[in-house]
Amino acid sequence: MVMNILTIFFIIIYSVCSLSIFFFSLIHLELYLNYKKSKTKAKNKILTNFKNLPFVTVQLPIYNEQNVIKRLLNAVVKMDYPSDKIEIQVLDDSDDNSTIYVKSLISQLKSKTNIKINHVIRKNREGFKAGALKYGLKLAKGNYIAIFDADFIPESDWLKNTICGFKDSKIGVVQTRWNHINKNFSLLTKIQAFALDIHFTLEQVGRNFNSYFLNFNGTAGIWRKEAILTSGNWKGDTLTEDLDLSYRAQLKGWRIKYMESINAPAEIPFLINSIKSQQFRWNKGGAENFKKHFLNIIKNKNLKFLTKVHCVFHLLSSSLFLSVFLLSFLSVPLSYISNVTNKFNWFFNFSSLFVLSTFIFFCVYWELYKLVNPKKNNSFFKYSKIFIYFYSISGAFAFQNSVAVLQGFIGKKSEFVRTPKFNLVSGEPNLRGKKYVNETRSHYYIAEGFLALYFLVSIITTILFANRNFGFLPFHFFLFFGYTYIFICSIRKSSFGVK
Repeated sequence: MVMNILTIFFIIIYSVCSLSIFFFSLIHLELYLNYKKSKTKAKNKILTNFKNLPFVTVQLPIYNEQNVIKRLLNAVVKMDYPSDKIEIQVLDDSDDNSTIYVKSLISQLKSKTNIKINHVIRKNREGFKAGALKYGLKLAKGNYIAIFDADFIPESDWLKNTICGFKDSKIGVVQTRWNHINKNFSLLTKIQAFALDIHFTLEQVGRNFNSYFLNFNGTAGIWRKEAILTSGNWKGDTLTEDLDLSYRAQLKGWRIKYMESINAPAEIPFLINSIKSQQFRWNKGGAENFKKHFLNIIKNKNLKFLTKVHCVFHLLSSSLFLSVFLLSFLSVPLSYISNVTNKFNWFFNFSSLFVLSTFIFFCVYWELYKLVNPKKNNSFFKYSKIFIYFYSISGAFAFQNSVAVLQGFIGKKSEFVRTPKFNLVSGEPNLRGKKYVNETRSHYYIAEGFLALYFLVSIITTILFANRNFGFLPFHFFLFFGYTYIFICSIRKSSFGVK
């Protein structure tokens, strides 16, 4: 009796998780169809002849960025824009001796350029990045605010091309696409590049095409100053201040324009703990923003029903990890049950819904992969390999990201943890002389090691003792590989092998 009740409880949770993942796959399918439609229309022309260019303030929020600040500043001062219509704010919240280094760099650049560069230092880090941007905004002279994180290297024509997006007075933000200068550095950077390319093609273009809400990505974009101020300014009450302000601005009637044709090169983190902290921040911030904006979206009478649906799924996207974790964890006892009784065969037929979701993701991402990668690099074999790695390792990140989501929903506050950058491009990591390498190891690796063993035991017992149902076996192989990989990476504090 107790066993039956427990089994039904597991089945209900598993079914809810399967349905949520299936609905997300349908959302991605619709965004893909929007993306395809957008490609049939004429491409936006990038204007190159300008009159009466507006004054722009370029904000560079930094925190202990000695490895990359010189690269960033050198790129920004080389922007092809009238020197009398641009100012640079280095919003320096550093608490190490990099502040002295930054001051020296700015002094050197001032002697070589006519661009005004301000080194802005606050007394404290209140509000973290949001607080720094808000503080700088009070001092900004520009009516347009371009923002770059420390790991970006904007090209010289980026500002001139991007400012064209503000032709419509309702445009509050122009966001550009990220490029990845160290995409092939390791398996972890390849997987992150794969995921980011999905976001910057499928999601941003798909949402933009149908006028759904999208988000400023925190960097490589320009805000209309008026849009920031009329939407309540930057706030540090969530870990994703960019998503928060994006939604507040769009609820106020401002629009975000995404310009896929304009690229902003940037460095992808390769240290496992850097990736984990970034993932934790993004996913917890997503849950915080769902709590903050859900009712405002539902109550808004100016939004179409389909727009509201996409807003909810957009803000709940981080919660997908919670569904993935619960589904994967419960699949082990359910696999055992399926091999000892026929009572729940109806359910195991229904569970094929998860296979259908995976198939939809696989097909949609394959079409995008062909568009993003040059023909010589977009073979089906290469795609299948990177998809399996992405699928396995994303599934293994589900544990710590689920913790992040739950913390976001219950309102637990945590510090904004920066992602260190190392000025690396390709080849084997050479960290000699680089600062910020010796990070503390995330304690989640203990649970990840346990989960690797958990799925290994399931694989072994299924092979040895299963007599009727092997359906979960491939899924468990993927999860065993994913958890083992990130566990070993966490022990080594880096990536390894597997090309």
